[in-house]
Amino acid sequence: MKQDQRIFVAGASGLVGSAIYRVLKKQGFTQIIVKSRKELDLLDQPQVSQFFLETRPEIVFLCAGKVGGVYANDTYRAEFIYENLQIEANVIHSSYVAEVKKLIFFGSSTMYPKNCPQPMKEQHLMTGLLEPTNEALGMAKLAGMKMCQSYNLQYGTDFITIIPSNLYGINQNYAPLNSMVIPSLIRKFYEAKKGGKNEVIIWGSGRGIRDFLFSDSCAVAAIFLGQNYSGNAPVNVGSGVDTTVQELAEVIKKIVGFEGTIVYDRSKTDGTLIKLLDLTEISEMGWKNQMALEEGIEICYSDFLTRIGKS
Repeated sequence: MKQDQRIFVAGASGLVGSAIYRVLKKQGFTQIIVKSRKELDLLDQPQVSQFFLETRPEIVFLCAGKVGGVYANDTYRAEFIYENLQIEANVIHSSYVAEVKKLIFFGSSTMYPKNCPQPMKEQHLMTGLLEPTNEALGMAKLAGMKMCQSYNLQYGTDFITIIPSNLYGINQNYAPLNSMVIPSLIRKFYEAKKGGKNEVIIWGSGRGIRDFLFSDSCAVAAIFLGQNYSGNAPVNVGSGVDTTVQELAEVIKKIVGFEGTIVYDRSKTDGTLIKLLDLTEISEMGWKNQMALEEGIEICYSDFLTRIGKS
């Protein structure tokens, strides 16, 4: 990747895409192409094809797609599989036709089997059934990975797949039911504090273990891989720190300043109890996360307050 190459960030308005854009700008890349959904609907194949042939991007970060937490994944299965498959097919194929030099596709930890050994190695993909609550998203992301691999094998393209751990950061979705765990908890604690409530109810037992990665750190890793890795094997990206949902909730409670109690609703699912990524591959390439969880959540909460103040 060169700083004067034309770089298209697909999904630049989202959590990952906006982080990619910020980090590219900080690193001195000068020709970054972004389009809103009104300007370019990635679900529309003719639009996508025309855009690529006219713009001729040299590098593509495929961050666009439908994402959400456990509730959203389980409730909107059709939208999750349709929209993600459609976007992947349109962007990956058009990248091949337009002779894109490098494509970085963002997978998801939902790609791993439900009963996967922990921590999850890239070799464990497609060795078992997926977690039922996020099966639609996982299947769509596996298809995107396989599409990248297939184009590489048949056409000699350089399309790579990265699999990030649980992401959070600036510009994330804070909807109570459709958001990921960190933004959902930030909103819950904020509203409880603002409303003078004595308790916050959290779905599940709190025993679930995750690896939470700040979105800008993920962007740094993606750019690093874009510059240093070519291959068919996907690459895990994470913070390398294991955190329970209970530990996470205590951190967010402290940062928000909520003084009540936390109640865990054990009638709700934890999803996969333990979901950790093995980071051996990217670590051996020389990349390491630099953002601590508490520092990252403080940045998120500041962003949340700014956005809520504007609403």
